[in-house]
Amino acid sequence: MITRIILLIVFLVSLSNHASIAQKILTLKECYDMALSTNALAGEKNAYSDISAIRDENLKKGWLPGIEANANVTYNSDVVDFAAATASVPGMSSLFRPMPQDQYKLTLDINQVIYDGGAIKSARAIEQADLHLNEKQTETDLYKLKGQVNTYFFNIMLLSRQKELLDNYLSLINKRISTMQSAVNNGVLLKPDIDILTSEKLKLEQQITENNLRRDALIKILSDMTGSEIDNSTRFILPDETPEIAEELTRPELQMFDLRKEQLSAGLKMVQSKRMPKAFGFATLGYGNPPGMDFFNDKFDTYYIVGAGIKWNIFDWNRAKNEKQVISLQQGIIENRKNDLTDNLKRQLDAKMSEIKSLRELVKTDAELMELRKRITAASESQYENGIITATDYLNELNSEKSVAINSEIHRISLALAGIEYMNISGKEIE
Repeated sequence: MITRIILLIVFLVSLSNHASIAQKILTLKECYDMALSTNALAGEKNAYSDISAIRDENLKKGWLPGIEANANVTYNSDVVDFAAATASVPGMSSLFRPMPQDQYKLTLDINQVIYDGGAIKSARAIEQADLHLNEKQTETDLYKLKGQVNTYFFNIMLLSRQKELLDNYLSLINKRISTMQSAVNNGVLLKPDIDILTSEKLKLEQQITENNLRRDALIKILSDMTGSEIDNSTRFILPDETPEIAEELTRPELQMFDLRKEQLSAGLKMVQSKRMPKAFGFATLGYGNPPGMDFFNDKFDTYYIVGAGIKWNIFDWNRAKNEKQVISLQQGIIENRKNDLTDNLKRQLDAKMSEIKSLRELVKTDAELMELRKRITAASESQYENGIITATDYLNELNSEKSVAINSEIHRISLALAGIEYMNISGKEIE
């Protein structure tokens, strides 16, 4: 009894897993997310962030004191001779020892920035602007993946729907052939009528085979792009996005132009900081002979020096002015390019909206046209059964219905694709 229960549980679990696999659902948004996270560029943002953090840490250390160790030995060919200078004064020359011509120094020099005119702050602002610009560049490169995902996703959906229609018509042809075979066996119909439908059956089988090969190839590509296991059992969900007129463009390329202008503005502040005065303090801890400036002390000893200073580049021959002018011209170029891209994107949006409106009208008339073609096919089927028209005439009407059905699916899926493309052009994210 226990064994049976265990076997039943295993069977139910395996059945549940099989059902979950068979009913795997995949949305366009999920494809976007997986493709963006799987792409080799996905890790660049973190890398740029780490690089910027390290650089910023180094820049902040500009406020820490600089410490250097120095050692030198010098020999002076000429030194002050106090004995000779005081020779005219009786008894004075014997009071002064000769100054040493060789000097030895071992020092620890400390320099501390007190005021840098905003140079470090400006450098950190430039580094932050570089970080944001690099991150947005990566985002821009990844954004292009959406167009590729759209191509494969919607083509797979279109091929899947076409396959369903082709399978339905193949089933219909097979049923019709079976019915006709009975009529031929009873001498009611001639075999050439079956040959005509058999020929159509072979065409449908070829189309289905070609469809399967193309769909399998696209699924493999999409699987590689998303890093996900996608197979023929996967159900692709058609996005239900209704695009609205884009009042604001949020494409990452446009945001990059704004970030470049911020980068130049930070550079402008750096140029201004070059003209500001710089205040600093310094200290020297030394050990030498003679110690410091005590030239009369002819032995090794310790000493120290402390002080402060100011540097101010009063006149730079208009270098800063010229650099500011260059930055201003660069900002103008960036603004012009942003405006050009904005105008181009708006033209693309206008063209895409016209396409959407056209497809909407086609989708509206497709339903009416499909009902009409079904009635025509049903009438021709009745006429064929009554011997009024030939099998070829009936097959022509059936193919016309098939073409309308396939075109209807093409229009419906193309409308969804056009809506997604409109949102991608404007930079709006899908839900």
